[in-house]
Amino acid sequence: MKRRYPTQDHPLLRLLLTVIAVSVIGLFLLLPLATVFSQALSKGVVAALEALKEPDARSAIWLTLLVAAIAVPLNAVFGVAASWAIAKFDFRGKQFLTTLIDLPFSISPVVSGLIYVLIFGLQGWFGESLRDANIKIIFALPGIVLATVFVTFPFVARELIPLMVDQGRDEEEAATSLGASGWQTFLRVTLPNIKWGLLYGVLLCNARAMGEFGAVSVVSGHIRGLTNTMPLHVEVLYNDYQYVGAFAIASVLALLAIVTLVLKSLLEWHFADEIAATHRH
Repeated sequence: MKRRYPTQDHPLLRLLLTVIAVSVIGLFLLLPLATVFSQALSKGVVAALEALKEPDARSAIWLTLLVAAIAVPLNAVFGVAASWAIAKFDFRGKQFLTTLIDLPFSISPVVSGLIYVLIFGLQGWFGESLRDANIKIIFALPGIVLATVFVTFPFVARELIPLMVDQGRDEEEAATSLGASGWQTFLRVTLPNIKWGLLYGVLLCNARAMGEFGAVSVVSGHIRGLTNTMPLHVEVLYNDYQYVGAFAIASVLALLAIVTLVLKSLLEWHFADEIAATHRH
């Protein structure tokens, strides 16, 4: 009988844990994903494509991509700036800033959307001033972008802060002592060391931005063809019993999520050695 080391799990235990893991993944991830695609194609590929060609569907897809294209770069800039400040400098209120970054994780997206309505809506704090200036935020693109930025801004910062704290300040201090400016230090020292963490944070932020429902639902007004993003359009179609269209849009969201995961995995595989060296450093 082959000797089993004290730290080695029993084969039956490994088998049991493997079965449980595979079952959970299949039940909660693969089965819903397969259902989405099967329902989208239930009446054929042509019907699914026709549903995606509908003007409201094309508007929802375009709006979702536009909001993500605006919100993700803004969060990337904020995440890098906040992480750099927290990890590389000591200042009063540092812990408070870290707490604020986590705020969207502790507040319901619906509540955050409602806050924007109370601030920028017609009956809100700045409602009359915005109306007089002919500026529309709620039930328009700016409100959707604001809500999306709020619910997604922790992702980049939360990916970078532990990495930058672990890397320390030695290289930045050395660059500064040699005469490098703050901008040169960031571009030539800090950014190369955090580029993979930044990329992962951006991918996660993008996935959440495209799939956000709660906050966007409150500030959008559900105007078909104008303020409905893909998640909102799925709800509208499903409530109207247009199941093929609803699942066709949902399948696009699922494909975008799969592409995000594939890109992340490919980058991890292709640059595995460099990523490991960065983390060790």
